[in-house]
Amino acid sequence: MTFPLPRACPYTPPPGLADLQREAPITRVRIWDGSTPWLLTRYADVRAVLADRRFSVDPARPGYPARGPAGRGRRTGRGSFISMDGPEHLRLRRMLIGEFTVRRVEALRPSIERTAAELLDELTAGPQPADLVERYALPLPSIVISDLLGVPYEDHAFFEDRARAMLDDSAGDEANRAATAELARYLGTLLHRRSTRPTDDLLGRLSAEQVATGALSRSDAVATAILLLVAGHETTANQIALSTAFLLDNPQHAEAFRSADGPPAAAVDELLRLLTITHLGRRRVATADVRLGDVTIRAGEGVIAAADIANRDRREFPDPDEVDLRRSPNHHLAFGHGEHLCLGHHLARLELRVALTALLRRLPRLRLAVPAGELPFRHAHPIYGIDRLPVAWD
Repeated sequence: MTFPLPRACPYTPPPGLADLQREAPITRVRIWDGSTPWLLTRYADVRAVLADRRFSVDPARPGYPARGPAGRGRRTGRGSFISMDGPEHLRLRRMLIGEFTVRRVEALRPSIERTAAELLDELTAGPQPADLVERYALPLPSIVISDLLGVPYEDHAFFEDRARAMLDDSAGDEANRAATAELARYLGTLLHRRSTRPTDDLLGRLSAEQVATGALSRSDAVATAILLLVAGHETTANQIALSTAFLLDNPQHAEAFRSADGPPAAAVDELLRLLTITHLGRRRVATADVRLGDVTIRAGEGVIAAADIANRDRREFPDPDEVDLRRSPNHHLAFGHGEHLCLGHHLARLELRVALTALLRRLPRLRLAVPAGELPFRHAHPIYGIDRLPVAWD
């Protein structure tokens, strides 16, 4: 079977993945270069592999199942810590953990709510129909991560464009590298300025507490800044847009976000479970022989852990295809699992909750301006979502 598989519904993983989960949850698939990594579709297997240090995230290792030609050559130098294993990954990650604690993230709530309100003021003052991605879903997380890092938001067109080019597997290795290099120069300049003019933002703290003390090299600081800037807006923007489209297409569930008490605390996690945007799987390569179920995965063999269909596994989630905005427990894998759990998951949850609640309360008669079937879903992009979301309101 060739991976990735085609979808039948834009809000549901490919039906072929559900078939595999039932009949062959650990199986070989063929990817773009003719190699045949293992595809995991069962929740327990995906979770186990993501927590197992015998599976490497390093794309430079032989056998790593890259998403495309550019993925194999993407690491020049060390890259960011999400492409590192073991102690070095943990050392660099620990430098940032304090920036994304529940307490630190919750302190951002007033500014995120203010940003959402200001964007909605601008949206409602403009013409209809409007592209909700351009006017709301993308600028909200871009403003938030810019403020957090200390990156001037007036440069957003530049860094959003370079982020798209970095993540576009179809653009080719040269375009990916060029976009990465431009972002590196830009963020490297901002970091250098902090060495003479300290600031109370994340870049300023990286410069003063890590780079200046020798705990972090300048190149590692730049790679970390690129990761935070790109991941901090690209993933959340697509989750906001996809969740909005889903709720407008299924209005019975949107009412929970319009209520005076706000949505249940579990509502955002249910949307994350159902609409997992890492739809091309989390990639690993085995560094030792590992027995998984009835299969032995040999050292050097690639693995694709399909979190989107794992989040629909009925052995973990009762009635997995039903929307239950009060679902508890909900140990979904939308943010990964184990040592590589998404560092910004608390921030992403808060942004999604604020964005959807503010939008649906402010515009209770918000509607899609085109049939759902005409929306440009990002089927071939490594981060699933919607490129444009035309909406109208009364």
